[in-house]
Amino acid sequence: MKKNIAILVGGYSSEFEISIQSGNVVYKYLDKDLYSPFRIHITKNDWYYVDDLDQKHSIDKNDFSLTLEGNKIIFDAAFNTVHGTPGEDGLLQAYFDLINIPQTTCDFYQAALTFNKRDCISTLQPYGIPTATNYFLNKGDTIDSKAIIDTVGLPCFVKANKAGSSYGVSKVHTEDQLLPAIENAYQEDDEIIIESFLSGTEVSVGVIQYQGKDIVLPITEIVSENDFFDYNAKYLGQSQEITPARLSDKDTKKVQDLALQVYQILKMKGFSRSEYIFHNGEPHFIEMNTTPGLSEASILPQQANKAGISLKELFSNSIESCIKK
Repeated sequence: MKKNIAILVGGYSSEFEISIQSGNVVYKYLDKDLYSPFRIHITKNDWYYVDDLDQKHSIDKNDFSLTLEGNKIIFDAAFNTVHGTPGEDGLLQAYFDLINIPQTTCDFYQAALTFNKRDCISTLQPYGIPTATNYFLNKGDTIDSKAIIDTVGLPCFVKANKAGSSYGVSKVHTEDQLLPAIENAYQEDDEIIIESFLSGTEVSVGVIQYQGKDIVLPITEIVSENDFFDYNAKYLGQSQEITPARLSDKDTKKVQDLALQVYQILKMKGFSRSEYIFHNGEPHFIEMNTTPGLSEASILPQQANKAGISLKELFSNSIESCIKK
């Protein structure tokens, strides 16, 4: 008997449309011999399924069930492709944990921790994980430009603390660019992280659970045509994503070992994609994504393909792994 799978798409953040794209790819490649997929839209006003006639059917949030033509559909698992809140910050993970429906991403605490860049870095630093020098601001704090620059230097990055897809991120070259960058970040979040500039090769490293093991996928080198790996570079083709990365065997092993260590320190499961920059010859952790993009052009699917894992295999493994646990 086929398993009913809810593919969660949408969300409450600026990444809504990106999530729709990821969910559509999961729907396309999911093994229809094994699974009956339903794309469930998660919006602030309603959670709903859209049928072939474009009719909306609301989800009963008491048990996450769906009623079609008088028949109640119970889901065997939820495939989470919601980027940003509530799919990447722990809210949906906690909800599904409470109602006892397996879901494909990490647990709620790990999701909340990694979504909060400041907390994630603070957790990893005692383990000796190299990171940029950083400065934290909350909305309403006094902004001391001199103290910020004395701490992180110039150029630096100003980032919304809890956002993805490079929303709310600016590279600051001069002091007069600092305040506009902070205001831009506050458009996405009321918390900000300001980081020192790390000069070196940037790589993206996928670590996933596959066939019962934690594995590191082939590494992707990021070469942006812009000043940094911004939204246009990520989604509008203004970058090169080279897989496998042009690293020496020594540096490849160094960042693979570090990425696996970070994944296991944080007690992760499911998919993850983390960014590292080789600064002074050492990989420095930047951030982790726990619901990475899953379109055919996205980095993690590229890496899986290089590892000989098809999208059908990748998605089936993800579902079966979460059901077993």
